[in-house]
Amino acid sequence: MDRTDRTAGIAFVKGHGTRNDFVLLPDPDGALDLTPELVAAMCDRRSGVGADGVLRVVRSKAEPDAASMADQAEWFMDYRNADGSLSETCGNGLRVFARYLVDSGLAAPGGLPIATRAGVVRVDVGLAGDITVDMGVPQVFDPSFATLAGVKHEGLRVSMGNPHLVCVTETPVETLDLSAPPEVDDAVFPTGVNVEFVNLLDDAHAVLRVHERGVGETESCGSGACAVAAALGVRQGVTAGEWELDVLGGRLRLALDGETGHVSLTGPAVLVAEGRWLPA
Repeated sequence: MDRTDRTAGIAFVKGHGTRNDFVLLPDPDGALDLTPELVAAMCDRRSGVGADGVLRVVRSKAEPDAASMADQAEWFMDYRNADGSLSETCGNGLRVFARYLVDSGLAAPGGLPIATRAGVVRVDVGLAGDITVDMGVPQVFDPSFATLAGVKHEGLRVSMGNPHLVCVTETPVETLDLSAPPEVDDAVFPTGVNVEFVNLLDDAHAVLRVHERGVGETESCGSGACAVAAALGVRQGVTAGEWELDVLGGRLRLALDGETGHVSLTGPAVLVAEGRWLPA
């Protein structure tokens, strides 16, 4: 490859939502051969662009995983974890994805349907400011547990289209070592799980740290934040409520709708750079 050729390589945009960062790959016609190895190389923070995951921007009709949703949503968010594995959805990624579509002129501001492996999600995005994602109805299951440094943390299983284990704990989350994955019951979580550790500050304010499957600890997790809202609703015995959630990368706002059961996520989305990836 001629590395002096500015048309060589793969075009990308870098963005983040509360410092949960992504490499966006514009691929409207589904032409890219996006292998797990390529994703992992891009996400490497020393030899690649560096990110928690990759968001491929592809038209739903051009992607077999999304073709059945093409009549509902023009665009499909093909989300890959940093290790190259597939993931169903990502709340922070959806905000960054929507910001890219609007800023690049591929979609108009307002209510925007986006297809994901967890189904079609509605995103409310303006020309500037925070973005709100309707993440749908959480599914809450029986409790399970995560073990960290020999300490067992009880948690509530929640699905936001992807699996979560929300552990509300008295242990200050800033003291936890999340450099390695928490141990979980593999029979309960055969495809892995995102584990959230939560400290309550009051009934409407909490602090979160999260270990994401296929990534490691991230500074924010949008679907995890929504799972926390669902778990707090169960814990507090309410079907509607609003919570502020402090993550390492900033603050997110969550709302649980008592009529529909939907949970919404509001927060920033920022595009910071663009360039071309030159594979070795």
